[in-house]
Amino acid sequence: MIHVDVPTLALRGGAIPVLGLGTWQAQHGAAERAVSAALQLGYRHVDTATMYGNEGEVGRALSTVGIDRDDVFVTTKLPPERVGREQRTLTESLIALNLDHVDLWLIHWPPGGQAAPRTWDEFRAARDEGLVRSIGVSNYSIRQIDELIEVTGEAPAVNQIPYSPSDHDPALLAAHRERGIVVEGYSPLKRSDLRAPALVDAAAAHDVTAAQVVLRWHVQHDVVVIPKSTDRERLAANLDVFGFELTDEEMARIDALG
Repeated sequence: MIHVDVPTLALRGGAIPVLGLGTWQAQHGAAERAVSAALQLGYRHVDTATMYGNEGEVGRALSTVGIDRDDVFVTTKLPPERVGREQRTLTESLIALNLDHVDLWLIHWPPGGQAAPRTWDEFRAARDEGLVRSIGVSNYSIRQIDELIEVTGEAPAVNQIPYSPSDHDPALLAAHRERGIVVEGYSPLKRSDLRAPALVDAAAAHDVTAAQVVLRWHVQHDVVVIPKSTDRERLAANLDVFGFELTDEEMARIDALG
């Protein structure tokens, strides 16, 4: 077992490691193998969802690797079509994951394009019951988040959105931070042009890959990042971004890709 000192960001209900493993499209044993390998390599943050169909695989990996439950941050998500069945869905997720709570539960998409404050109240109730440590949303706009705040008085702890250098929007990040919301970026590498000179030049300067530069860029912007891979070597490389630091000039060049 390898120990990696991954920084965390504070959020309501706990602290979230700034880099984790995404498991979208990993099924038929791939998710279990990837999560097992990731935990052995030092990952302590795993992201899944009911919609992914792999919570059982993630649960088996968590059960067999032999790491203390409190040392692993686990996220799952409610599909929009399960609105009205929030508590039942969460119970099914906990059974599949073989956990008594998850660290973060997200509304996966705005149901029907709406903010869904009633669903948000169900999330708050699950959190108050101790079944969830923190609650948040995914793919929400600031307008939809503001509706949740206006109706319920509580902002999400996290908004998980697609994020990469090409998506960079300082105003959007600032809007989240003004509301006390941590931004978590998914598909960071899929959405990046790894041939962009700003990334290639920074990679050469630090003797790393362009993909590692992208992930380091997220970390330095305090954007939680969850790259997905099922390849052990790539899993190791994706986690190996804490031994170098991008300069202000390098960060500015990468920011400009947005």
